[in-house]
Amino acid sequence: MKMVLHAWNLNLKRMTDAFDGFTDEQMFMEIAPGKNRIIYLLGHMAAVHDMMLPLLGFGNREYTQLDEAFIDNPDKVISELPAVTELRTGWSNINGILEKHFNSLTPVQWFEKHTKISDEDFVKEPHRNKLSIIISRTNHLASHLGQIALVKK
Repeated sequence: MKMVLHAWNLNLKRMTDAFDGFTDEQMFMEIAPGKNRIIYLLGHMAAVHDMMLPLLGFGNREYTQLDEAFIDNPDKVISELPAVTELRTGWSNINGILEKHFNSLTPVQWFEKHTKISDEDFVKEPHRNKLSIIISRTNHLASHLGQIALVKK
């Protein structure tokens, strides 16, 4: 568990540092010509992390309003995006909530099923647990961190 949380926290810090390294104006730069903008990745990551709350049984989502612009549609389809400062605050807030919950789980609880699998299916597929969610979301973080690394300031 310690190694998994370390990887999560390391990638989360790197992503936060990357976002913090851009001014609000620079957040509208594209990663590459014709590709996602940095603001889209910030909103997307905040929404995905927000989706982890009910998935892991930690309660209701905080930022469902982000889904239309950052989950349901690709970048540049929705013209009215939340302010960069609002997205930065949401990113920080949701990750703080997740950290609190992650730190409260016992090792046994990490191996419990997440909420998107039935009891019957979990018996057949016990690897579909809370630990697998944080591992997949850590990989998701690393993937988008790699995209941001391509941006030339």
